[in-house]
Amino acid sequence: MPKVKTNSGAKKRFTLTGTGKVKRKHAYKSHILTKKTKKQKRNLTHAAIVDQTNMRSLREMLLLR
Repeated sequence: MPKVKTNSGAKKRFTLTGTGKVKRKHAYKSHILTKKTKKQKRNLTHAAIVDQTNMRSLREMLLLR
């Protein structure tokens, strides 16, 4: 039986918190920033928690069983 591998893309993008939740970064913060307002860019800076609806697929990718 071969080893089960984690999804390397997910491994780089998500981090676990101490309570077992998964942190993620906001999208739309990497380029074309001149047309976005300061407020919009500031709000995209903060990390967010992954929603419960996506947790099942994310657990499969990160092998959090």
